[in-house]
Amino acid sequence: MEGLGKRVARSPYRLRHRRLMDTAAAPATNPPGHSGPNGMTIMVSILVVVIVGTLFYCVYCWRWRKRNAVRRAQIERLRPLSNSDLPLMDLPSIHAATNSFSKENKLGEGGFGPVYRGVLGGGAEIAVKRLSARSRQGAEEFRNEVELIAKLQHRNLVRLLGFCVEKDEKMLIYEYLPNRSLDAFLFDTRKSCQLDWKMRQSIILGIARGMLYLHEDSCLKIIHRDLKASNVLLDNKMNPKISDFGMAKIFEEESNEVNTGRVVGTYGYMAPEYAMEGVFSVKSDVFSFGVLVLEILSGQRNGAMYLQEHQQTLIQDAWKLWNEDKAAEFMDESLSGSYSRDEAWRCYHVGLLCVQENPELRPTMSNVVLMLISGDRMQMPMPAAPPLFTKVKTAASVSEFSLAMKTDTTKTQSVNEVSISMIEPR
Repeated sequence: MEGLGKRVARSPYRLRHRRLMDTAAAPATNPPGHSGPNGMTIMVSILVVVIVGTLFYCVYCWRWRKRNAVRRAQIERLRPLSNSDLPLMDLPSIHAATNSFSKENKLGEGGFGPVYRGVLGGGAEIAVKRLSARSRQGAEEFRNEVELIAKLQHRNLVRLLGFCVEKDEKMLIYEYLPNRSLDAFLFDTRKSCQLDWKMRQSIILGIARGMLYLHEDSCLKIIHRDLKASNVLLDNKMNPKISDFGMAKIFEEESNEVNTGRVVGTYGYMAPEYAMEGVFSVKSDVFSFGVLVLEILSGQRNGAMYLQEHQQTLIQDAWKLWNEDKAAEFMDESLSGSYSRDEAWRCYHVGLLCVQENPELRPTMSNVVLMLISGDRMQMPMPAAPPLFTKVKTAASVSEFSLAMKTDTTKTQSVNEVSISMIEPR
């Protein structure tokens, strides 16, 4: 009994010892450094997130460096322009002149970017074309315009006063022309009545003289390639000045035409051989001039809206009415018949000669000027039919032309509105 009592007395101690041993043995099933399946999943997820984040960061850094490298390269290519005959203007002066490019000073926007009015410290008014980051025109077109227009001086060409290449900015500084562009008057029913016949005749002759200077009388032989109503600016006396030389090309004296696989400019003003085959020459500019003459006479834009309304282009309509001896029906109604029939018909005749399908039949700009100023003393040849743009070799070309015509803009307040299908660096 005594031994049994001792065993019973020791049993509580043994029970407590066994419980302690069981408690200590439980953690031994998960040794240090192992947290089970849940812990492993968390660690893998964190690792994946870190790797993906690192990859995104590396890609971002690479693209940032590439963008900066391209930007630096463009700026470096433009630095030699500081040796140009044009003054290099500083950015703070332009900010002060335009009130930091305020909305109140914005004149319009074209393919190059927005255009702002500014006033320099001495009181001179300027127009600042600021290259937009979204613009399809770039450093090459900027350089092209600066280098070309610095060498050109004519009363019917817009005067470039200077340029700015600073930080990420590229800007052209022009003389300020208060009446803006020709299309702002010509295609606005409220303003077209301000263009009487004498004014329209003067504008046609002024544009012709400006184009003659580019083709034959300047130190360079230049093809503009984007002559249109929005690229003709008007000064305070409504004298026309051709602008926007970003797409212009210098011609070698021995060259008559160039074949390029890329087309720039605005459909509706393009010669058929250029729009369809990429071939351009001085006769391509003559075609654009002819379209512009017919627009000035009719007050109508040769674009998608006219095509949809009349089922044919403006130049086809002009040809049809001419042959039917109904030229008076083509003239702008805002003229109210107040024009010299002989003078108007001569301009009409010249316009049709310029838009003939065969470029060899089109007159040179020297002949155009001569026909415009000679009056009845000069007999002019009969014009042949203008092109039918439905005669396209491939379906792809039809689609391209149709799309371009549909996207032809109807805005009338732009200063240098440019529609470009594809940029070709000079």
